[in-house]
Amino acid sequence: MDVFDSTLGAIGRTPLIRLREASRATGCEILGKAEFLNPGGSVKDRAALGMVRDAERTGLLQPGSTVVEGTAGNTGIGLALVGNALGYRTIIVMPNTQSQEKVDTLRAYGAEVRQIPAVPYKNPEHFVHTSRRLAEEMNESRPGSAFWANQFDNTANYLFHKNTTGPEIWAQTDGHVDGFVCAVGTGGTLAGVGTTLKSLNPAVRIGLADPGGSGLFAYYDRGQIAMEGSSITEGIGNSRITANLEHAPVDKAYKIPDEEAIPLVYDMIRNEGLCLGGSSGINVAAAMRMARELGPGHTVVTILCDSGLRYKGRLFNPEFLRSKDIEFPNFVALMGDD
Repeated sequence: MDVFDSTLGAIGRTPLIRLREASRATGCEILGKAEFLNPGGSVKDRAALGMVRDAERTGLLQPGSTVVEGTAGNTGIGLALVGNALGYRTIIVMPNTQSQEKVDTLRAYGAEVRQIPAVPYKNPEHFVHTSRRLAEEMNESRPGSAFWANQFDNTANYLFHKNTTGPEIWAQTDGHVDGFVCAVGTGGTLAGVGTTLKSLNPAVRIGLADPGGSGLFAYYDRGQIAMEGSSITEGIGNSRITANLEHAPVDKAYKIPDEEAIPLVYDMIRNEGLCLGGSSGINVAAAMRMARELGPGHTVVTILCDSGLRYKGRLFNPEFLRSKDIEFPNFVALMGDD
C-alpha cells in the first residue's frame, strides 16, 4: 500500500466503478470515476491542487499568502484542504444559495467564508467578481499577500485534469473507452479529460451534460447561450464559456432535467451502495443517453462528483422535493436535524 508524505498525495488515482443498473439498462459498460473518494470529498480537489501548485511555480503564491476564491463550495473545500497542507490561509466567497453542509465543511477546515446574495455573472456583485476585488484589495494593502485562484478562467485547472484524470481513465480502461461525458461548472474536468482522450483516440465521443438553469446546452446545440429551466443541483452549469471550457472538444451536449437525474441518485443509493450528489445524477443520466446512442457493447465513462450527504437538506428533504415535483423514495429513512 502507498504511504504519502501528506494528504496531497491522496488526491487523484481514484477508481472506476461499474454502475451495474445503468450498464444493464443500456447494454453498455457505464463506468463512474469515483472522485468523491478524494480527501476533500469531490472532484474539485484536483483543480485546487493544480491551481495552487501552478501558482507556487509562477510566484503568484508565496509563503504566508492567503488563497482567495469565489466558489459554490467544493472548490473552496479543496483549496482549504490544500492550503492547510501547504501552510496557506483560505478565504472563500460564495453565493448564499448553496447548501449549509458545504458552508459547515468549509468552516470545519478553518476557511473564512463570506456568503453574499446570488446574482447573475454580469452583475459586479457576483461572487466571482467579489472574490477578485477582495484579493486585489489585499494585495494593494500588502503586495503578494493574496492569490486569487480564479478557477473558471485559470487554465491550470483543465491542465491538471489533462495530465492526471484523463490519463488515469485511459489506463484504467486499457484504452477501451468510447465516450466520456460530464457536467461542467468551470469546464476544467471536461476540457482536460476530453483533450487527453481525443489526443489518444480521436473517435472517442465527448459529451457535455447540462442541468436546467444553465445556458451551455443551448450554446452547443444552437450556437447561442440561453438560460432555460431550473435545477436543484449546485456547482454545475454556466452562463458563459470560460477559459477552461474553451479547450473542451465537445461533440454533443445533453440537457438533463432533474426529473430524469434525481431518481438516478436514489437508484444508485439502493442498487449500487453509492450516496452521491445531484450532479452525479446529471452525469449518469447523460452517460446513459450517450450509451444508447452509441449502441450496445460500448464503454462510457462519467464523473461521480461528491457525496449526497453534502446536500442533505435538499436530497433528503421530502417537503423540498415535493415543491420541485420530485418524488421522495419510500426506502430512504427521514433524516432528523440531529
